[in-house]
Amino acid sequence: MARVRLSVAERREELLRAAIGQIEARGVAAVRIADVAAALGVSNALVLYHFSTKEKLVAAAFTYAAEDDLTHLRKLLGRRTSALRRLRAAVRWYAPTGQAKGWRLWIEGWAVALREPALREVTRDLDKQWKAAIAEVIAEGVAAGEFACADPMGTALRLTALLDGLAVQLTSYPGAVPRTRAQEWVDEALARELGLDRVELTER
Repeated sequence: MARVRLSVAERREELLRAAIGQIEARGVAAVRIADVAAALGVSNALVLYHFSTKEKLVAAAFTYAAEDDLTHLRKLLGRRTSALRRLRAAVRWYAPTGQAKGWRLWIEGWAVALREPALREVTRDLDKQWKAAIAEVIAEGVAAGEFACADPMGTALRLTALLDGLAVQLTSYPGAVPRTRAQEWVDEALARELGLDRVELTER
């Protein structure tokens, strides 16, 4: 059956999604241009036409994934509701017990970023934007009198560190931490940072 002719932008997006899938399945080190091509039933030459090297394909795939995650985060934080509800929704989505996809992908990315400057910039930029967005909504909640927090950016950093660490545990060592317990820790940490108790966190 003939393939539908795609625009350049559509083809790049298709290749990036396929690359993300292959990286999650095989790991950055093992994935090949041929794997991405085979996943879509296209030639290696087509992949190389859009991304001249595997390194450029991998960096572009992580950039695409980062932009997708940030778009969803901004949608959550842009809802017309209280700062607390927006913050709670964002943290629960981002947590490894939530609906955020691709934790295996990001763990791979962190490991490779130790040696690849281009990928390090992608992961660093995602991290900075996530923290800034969380700190901003915390500051909004403080200004509205919803909760107390003397250091929104510090809180964003501590929450991110907890969520990232739990993601490593739950993704790399299935069963090491029960998902329900991990969610309790996330809620407890968020409530503590905002000067609330867990009942106030969930009922407001």
